[in-house]
Amino acid sequence: MKILLTTLHAKYVHASLALPYLASACATLPELEWNILELTINELPDQLLAKLYAERADVVMFSCYIWNTELTLKLASDLKQLAPETFIVLGGPEVSFGSFDMMVRNAAIDCIVRGEGEESCRELLAALSRGDALEEIAGITYREGEEVIANPERGPLADLDTIPSPFAAGLVDLKKPLVYYETSRGCPFSCAFCMSSIENGVRSFSMQRIKADLTLLMEAGVQTVKLADRTFNFDARRANEIWRFVLEHNRGSKFHFEIAAELLTEENLALLAQVPAGMFRFEIGVQSGGEETLAKVERKSSLEKLYANVARLKSATAVTVHLDLVAGLPGESLPGFLASVQGLFALEADHIQVEPLKVLKGTAMRGIARKEGYAYAEAAPYKILRTPWLSFEEIRRIEGISRLLDLVYNSGRFATTLQVFAAGQPLSQFFNQAAQFFDSAGLFAGNLSLASLFEALWRYAAEGSDDQVLQRLRDALCFDLCLTGYPSGNLPSFFTRGPEPEAGAPLRLESKPGERVRYYRRTFARDYRCTPWSEEPATITFIYRSAAGAGLQVQVL
Repeated sequence: MKILLTTLHAKYVHASLALPYLASACATLPELEWNILELTINELPDQLLAKLYAERADVVMFSCYIWNTELTLKLASDLKQLAPETFIVLGGPEVSFGSFDMMVRNAAIDCIVRGEGEESCRELLAALSRGDALEEIAGITYREGEEVIANPERGPLADLDTIPSPFAAGLVDLKKPLVYYETSRGCPFSCAFCMSSIENGVRSFSMQRIKADLTLLMEAGVQTVKLADRTFNFDARRANEIWRFVLEHNRGSKFHFEIAAELLTEENLALLAQVPAGMFRFEIGVQSGGEETLAKVERKSSLEKLYANVARLKSATAVTVHLDLVAGLPGESLPGFLASVQGLFALEADHIQVEPLKVLKGTAMRGIARKEGYAYAEAAPYKILRTPWLSFEEIRRIEGISRLLDLVYNSGRFATTLQVFAAGQPLSQFFNQAAQFFDSAGLFAGNLSLASLFEALWRYAAEGSDDQVLQRLRDALCFDLCLTGYPSGNLPSFFTRGPEPEAGAPLRLESKPGERVRYYRRTFARDYRCTPWSEEPATITFIYRSAAGAGLQVQVL
């Protein structure tokens, strides 16, 4: 019997963690032939269907998430038309709740595995290969003739080490730029909006298993290891032991952890001070700067301690800090949201991510949304449309702010310009007003080139700034533009009106074979190389080095 494990990623660089785990858990079943097929939602549906059909699998198992379920259901229906005898199974967080109704509405689906899948899938495949009935298998919903039957729930696996390592078995593609890994399952928090709140407590793989897997990943030279643990540092001593192991054995991999900053200890912070720049990235869920809002969604967090530890991370370590906010939580209006964003700016986070609330199936947020009168999309990803505190227009404004944060703040290309904007108003107000401007000008309708983005920020500034501020912004935008690449071609309008470059003495620049080196010299009204800036004219020289496969490097003299 041939088994196909498949999923649709949002991007090619993403890699599946669920499918290799399922294959590893079921690998010892006799007389089964396995294949893992990772696809993306960006491929043409006909091409996806052709790839699935070409496998000629007896059982096709789809891993489903909010970004791929609609397309998965269409592909499953078409595949069933082409190969009626194929047994089609869905699993994953998006289908674990409401499985009965989903099967009633989608006749092509033969079975849904609910919740954690390793044991249920193993028993299901064993039964199918023997031709046995499915009534004794916990954690599945299946079709028997015209009837849909939901078997009792299955409890979480007590000993995670009983799942054979998919990394040791060679089931994970380690050549992808990003490889997911987990050291634990579950979360110590019970946030109403999060799927992880459904499970009580945290289960961990053994330290021996974790170190063995991490050794494989580091020796393979995986570019980025993204830990799927919902709260990696739920146990501070355990986190330190793993971090220390990585520091001692890493060969150049980068690691992304989701942590709770308020749980960091002095011992954690002392060890993290030893981490080289670029090796660790921490994603920290702040969610809201409002204590009352957090309390309404059972987010038990000390914002004071969280902010203090983030400040310590920024001042005493080289860890990259990524902070998350969820917009649309109970009690938070647009002014409240902007205050939350401003709080993150004050922490000088390296990256700020804002996402409108998604009212996910199975979460307590569904009950809160009904009680409070939320309006949200009935189809995935179940994004809010209106709350008692946010209008539809305000939610769209927040989405615009989120996009500008990515383009302007997170990109790191406008650091000087943002300092000028921040001198006149809180940055949260700048992003709020800029998002309104970009939306009304139709600038969110498509992709913005870098030159167009610089031009758009100049247009925004020109509408509401006095002449003195405008000249400072022109100067700062010119400096930021020079840092992005050699100024040539179709330059933004503000650049050509700036101070002309001074000729000066030509530079003698050394270069390596195959490397191209250019320089550009310009006089600015202030010296941006100083902190704080020196308010006197300064001639600044930019050195541009480029080589095949090495990208562009910009040096400021």
